[in-house]
Amino acid sequence: MMALLTVRAAARQLGIGYSTLKQWIYAGSVRTSRTRGGHHRIDSLELDRLLSTSGHPPPHDRVPRQTEAPAAVVALSTRNQLRGIIEEVRADGLLAQVRLRVGEHLLTAVITRDAVAALRLRRGQPAIALIKSTEVMIAREPEAPGKLRKKS
Repeated sequence: MMALLTVRAAARQLGIGYSTLKQWIYAGSVRTSRTRGGHHRIDSLELDRLLSTSGHPPPHDRVPRQTEAPAAVVALSTRNQLRGIIEEVRADGLLAQVRLRVGEHLLTAVITRDAVAALRLRRGQPAIALIKSTEVMIAREPEAPGKLRKKS
Protein backbone atom coordinates (compact mmCIF):
# COMPACT_ATOMS: atom_id res chain seq x y z
CA MET A 1 0.00 0.00 0.00
CA MET A 2 1.30 3.45 -0.89
CA ALA A 3 1.74 6.07 1.82
CA LEU A 4 -0.39 9.17 1.38
CA LEU A 5 1.12 12.44 2.51
CA THR A 6 -0.48 15.75 3.28
CA VAL A 7 0.56 18.62 1.04
CA ARG A 8 2.50 20.17 3.94
CA ALA A 9 4.40 16.92 4.66
CA ALA A 10 5.19 16.43 0.95
CA ALA A 11 6.41 20.04 0.63
CA ARG A 12 8.69 19.53 3.64
CA GLN A 13 10.20 16.38 2.06
CA LEU A 14 10.69 18.18 -1.25
CA GLY A 15 12.32 21.12 0.51
CA ILE A 16 9.85 23.63 -0.93
CA GLY A 17 7.14 25.85 0.48
CA TYR A 18 3.59 24.64 1.08
CA SER A 19 2.13 27.37 -1.15
CA THR A 20 4.54 26.47 -3.98
CA LEU A 21 3.41 22.84 -3.93
CA LYS A 22 -0.25 23.93 -3.83
CA GLN A 23 0.35 26.06 -6.95
CA TRP A 24 1.92 23.08 -8.72
CA ILE A 25 -1.15 21.02 -7.79
CA TYR A 26 -3.54 23.69 -9.10
CA ALA A 27 -1.47 23.96 -12.32
CA GLY A 28 -1.74 20.18 -12.83
CA SER A 29 2.01 19.52 -12.44
CA VAL A 30 1.48 17.25 -9.41
CA ARG A 31 -0.95 14.32 -9.29
CA THR A 32 -3.00 14.02 -6.11
CA SER A 33 -5.96 12.16 -4.71
CA ARG A 34 -8.62 13.83 -2.59
CA THR A 35 -10.08 12.93 0.76
CA ARG A 36 -13.82 12.99 1.35
CA GLY A 37 -13.36 16.47 2.76
CA GLY A 38 -11.67 17.64 -0.47
CA HIS A 39 -8.11 17.78 0.88
CA HIS A 40 -5.26 16.85 -1.47
CA ARG A 41 -3.05 13.87 -0.64
CA ILE A 42 0.15 12.96 -2.47
CA ASP A 43 1.24 9.32 -2.66
CA SER A 44 4.82 8.21 -2.19
CA LEU A 45 5.21 7.27 -5.89
CA GLU A 46 4.30 10.81 -6.94
CA LEU A 47 6.78 12.17 -4.39
CA ASP A 48 9.47 9.87 -5.85
CA ARG A 49 8.60 11.15 -9.33
CA LEU A 50 9.14 14.72 -8.15
CA LEU A 51 12.51 13.74 -6.65
CA SER A 52 13.40 11.63 -9.69
CA THR A 53 16.61 11.47 -11.68
CA SER A 54 15.86 14.63 -13.62
CA GLY A 55 17.12 16.48 -10.56
CA HIS A 56 14.54 19.24 -10.84
CA PRO A 57 10.97 19.59 -9.56
CA PRO A 58 8.22 20.82 -11.94
CA PRO A 59 8.99 24.21 -13.49
CA HIS A 60 7.86 27.29 -11.62
CA ASP A 61 8.41 31.03 -11.73
CA ARG A 62 9.94 31.54 -8.32
CA VAL A 63 11.38 34.98 -7.69
CA PRO A 64 14.18 34.87 -5.08
CA ARG A 65 13.46 36.77 -1.90
CA GLN A 66 15.52 39.88 -1.16
CA THR A 67 16.91 38.20 1.97
CA GLU A 68 18.49 35.32 0.05
CA ALA A 69 22.21 35.51 -0.53
CA PRO A 70 23.29 35.61 -4.18
CA ALA A 71 24.99 32.54 -5.61
CA ALA A 72 28.68 32.74 -4.81
CA VAL A 73 29.98 30.22 -7.34
CA VAL A 74 30.37 31.70 -10.81
CA ALA A 75 32.93 29.33 -12.33
CA LEU A 76 35.03 26.44 -11.08
CA SER A 77 38.15 24.69 -12.23
CA THR A 78 36.86 21.40 -10.80
CA ARG A 79 36.11 19.13 -13.75
CA ASN A 80 34.16 16.45 -11.90
CA GLN A 81 30.77 17.90 -11.05
CA LEU A 82 27.82 15.60 -10.34
CA ARG A 83 24.35 17.16 -10.19
CA GLY A 84 21.71 15.53 -8.05
CA ILE A 85 19.04 15.86 -5.41
CA ILE A 86 19.74 15.81 -1.67
CA GLU A 87 18.20 12.64 -0.19
CA GLU A 88 19.20 13.13 3.43
CA VAL A 89 21.02 15.54 5.73
CA ARG A 90 22.03 14.23 9.17
CA ALA A 91 23.92 16.44 11.59
CA ASP A 92 25.57 15.31 14.82
CA GLY A 93 28.00 17.44 16.77
CA LEU A 94 30.34 19.41 14.50
CA LEU A 95 29.82 17.23 11.39
CA ALA A 96 26.96 16.45 9.03
CA GLN A 97 26.38 13.68 6.53
CA VAL A 98 24.83 14.69 3.21
CA ARG A 99 23.48 11.99 0.87
CA LEU A 100 23.07 13.10 -2.74
CA ARG A 101 21.13 11.05 -5.32
CA VAL A 102 22.85 11.26 -8.70
CA GLY A 103 20.73 9.29 -11.14
CA GLU A 104 20.43 5.79 -9.66
CA HIS A 105 23.42 6.28 -7.36
CA LEU A 106 23.83 7.69 -3.86
CA LEU A 107 26.88 9.72 -2.96
CA THR A 108 27.67 10.53 0.67
CA ALA A 109 29.79 13.45 1.85
CA VAL A 110 30.74 14.37 5.40
CA ILE A 111 30.98 18.13 5.81
CA THR A 112 30.80 20.53 8.74
CA ARG A 113 27.49 21.33 10.36
CA ASP A 114 28.27 25.02 9.76
CA ALA A 115 28.56 24.38 6.01
CA VAL A 116 25.13 22.71 5.99
CA ALA A 117 23.67 25.72 7.78
CA ALA A 118 25.45 28.26 5.55
CA LEU A 119 24.30 26.48 2.36
CA ARG A 120 20.87 25.82 3.85
CA LEU A 121 21.01 22.24 2.56
CA ARG A 122 17.83 20.20 2.94
CA ARG A 123 16.14 17.11 1.50
CA GLY A 124 14.76 17.46 -2.02
CA GLN A 125 17.01 20.39 -2.93
CA PRO A 126 19.17 20.30 -6.08
CA ALA A 127 22.89 20.29 -5.31
CA ILE A 128 26.22 19.59 -6.99
CA ALA A 129 28.94 17.25 -5.74
CA LEU A 130 32.35 18.68 -6.60
CA ILE A 131 35.03 15.99 -6.69
CA LYS A 132 38.69 16.96 -6.53
CA SER A 133 41.33 14.26 -5.98
CA THR A 134 40.32 12.55 -2.75
CA GLU A 135 37.85 15.21 -1.65
CA VAL A 136 34.12 15.51 -2.29
CA MET A 137 32.54 18.90 -1.69
CA ILE A 138 28.85 19.87 -1.86
CA ALA A 139 27.77 23.15 -3.49
CA ARG A 140 24.23 24.47 -3.47
CA GLU A 141 22.82 25.12 -6.94
CA PRO A 142 21.64 28.65 -7.60
CA GLU A 143 17.88 29.16 -7.29
CA ALA A 144 17.63 30.75 -10.75
CA PRO A 145 18.19 28.54 -13.80
CA GLY A 146 21.78 28.72 -14.98
CA LYS A 147 24.82 26.62 -15.61
CA LEU A 148 28.16 26.63 -13.90
CA ARG A 149 30.92 27.18 -16.41
CA LYS A 150 34.21 25.30 -16.29
CA LYS A 151 37.49 27.16 -16.53
CA SER A 152 40.11 25.82 -18.87
